[in-house]
Amino acid sequence: MDSLPTLSTILVIAIPVIVAITFHEAAHGFVAWRLGDDTAYRMGRVSFNPLKHVDAFGTILLPAILLLAKSPFLFGYAKPVPVDFSRLNSPRRDMVLVAAAGPGINLVLAVASGALLHVVDLLSGDANQILALGLKASIYINVLLAVFNMLPLPPLDGGRVAVGLLPDAPARLLARLERWGIPILIVVLFVAPLVAAQFGVSFTPFRSVILPIVQFVINMIETITGTSAALQ
Repeated sequence: MDSLPTLSTILVIAIPVIVAITFHEAAHGFVAWRLGDDTAYRMGRVSFNPLKHVDAFGTILLPAILLLAKSPFLFGYAKPVPVDFSRLNSPRRDMVLVAAAGPGINLVLAVASGALLHVVDLLSGDANQILALGLKASIYINVLLAVFNMLPLPPLDGGRVAVGLLPDAPARLLARLERWGIPILIVVLFVAPLVAAQFGVSFTPFRSVILPIVQFVINMIETITGTSAALQ
């Protein structure tokens, strides 16, 4: 992506970021609606219209800042879709399905982007390059969003899945961490690596844990779609 000017890079990545994040939230609302909770539906959030879900800072400004700062990873969020788990047909089971819907739709988008790489050669010149970069960015962004959200820590989707699948005692213990989940992530992913570096210690959980999983999933998508999704 370094071969493109910074503004062009932002524009190429902006659409995949917005689609990935907003489809993620819409999928939560859609599955919750189909399983008995119409809260998101009544609020107009069961929609794949990005304007229904975009958060000006979390969806647009924050990813742009991280990109300009050459952050090792992009991070963003949309307006959370409200879900009343008590209204679901089978609250504990359906909580797992609602939570998994977000990462699930991101993986679907990643596979679709990989498949669409086959049409890139039908174009020529700048259009060919821009479409290829956009699709490759879509694969990476969607896989990263899916993997990150499946970390087993509430309020991330993986934490809700874990709470729904674990036996009662550990599920209750994990559920109590929900209010502390985001602060814990900030400390582990951002603060701890900086502090460790001051003491000459390499502590990079994103690079050593999350990125290898992301690359493994991308490799699987390359195999499934018969394309190369590596960002150049």
